Amino acid sequence: MQTVLQQVITTFLLLEFGNIPEMQSFLFLLFLVIYIVTVIGNILIFVLVVADRHLHKPMYFFLCNLSCLETCYSSTILPRMLSSFLTGDKSMSVGSCITQFYFFGSLAVTESFLLLVMSYDRYLAVCKPFRYRAVMNSRYCLQLVAWSWMNGFLVMAISCFLISQHSFCGPKFIDHFFCDFTPVKKLSCCDTSLTETLVFILSSVCAVPPFLLTLLSYMCIITTVLRMSATTGMPKAFSTCFSHLVVVTVFYGSLIIVYVLPKTKTLRALNKVFSVFYTVVTPLLNPLIYSLRNREVKDALSKVVKKCEYFLKTQH
Repeated sequence: MQTVLQQVITTFLLLEFGNIPEMQSFLFLLFLVIYIVTVIGNILIFVLVVADRHLHKPMYFFLCNLSCLETCYSSTILPRMLSSFLTGDKSMSVGSCITQFYFFGSLAVTESFLLLVMSYDRYLAVCKPFRYRAVMNSRYCLQLVAWSWMNGFLVMAISCFLISQHSFCGPKFIDHFFCDFTPVKKLSCCDTSLTETLVFILSSVCAVPPFLLTLLSYMCIITTVLRMSATTGMPKAFSTCFSHLVVVTVFYGSLIIVYVLPKTKTLRALNKVFSVFYTVVTPLLNPLIYSLRNREVKDALSKVVKKCEYFLKTQH
């Protein structure tokens, strides 16, 4: 009787976007620019909201939290990927891989809840304006934000605990640019059906209700906006909602394509491309769409620029 011993591996190799030398420099510069713009843009929003008292409103408080989240979200994936482009080292320990998955997943779940909170905030502002101030007080805003962050990190703690109980065998290659659940569980030495079922249930609970409620909020908002006349704020309300809808569509649209749709040959080939949308493009869109099209944020930015110009002139 022949016994086959499976060698337990402690390091993964991420294949990322292939091993074409000519592409590495281009990809490094592309993702470096995206990362720098994302971090600067989101930090700028955070600073503006904290510094300008005119932005001390629920909508901007939630936006401030989203900006912090997007900065952390990008930082869980891009710095390691940039390092691998630069050094050629694509290896990652199992512990580091699970840690990356934990923070990436926690922030993704938190974002889905924050987008729901922001849609609810806009729903109250547009559809129930007379109740808005009474409902969206400081205490309730803090509770909504705390609920979003706690849900994200608690759910992923359970998921990562389940994954960490597995041992992993060769081949040690992960055909992705970050540690995601599906490619990692394929390398497990033992049966993963129970873990897959539990993770699926947790993911469904944390993704489907927020998505449907967010969709419902914007449907109510659009219906209300279409009933408005041009003199009662229809253009402004529609512009704000359109900006929010673009971010929500990109985030959930790419998630649905990657995780929900059947894996045809074409979708499997484009899996990494769509993954880039919700891991890289969405954090980049946040400051560009949510804020730069917003008059109050642009006014706050203009004040900061004028103060900087005045300060520089006084130094000469």
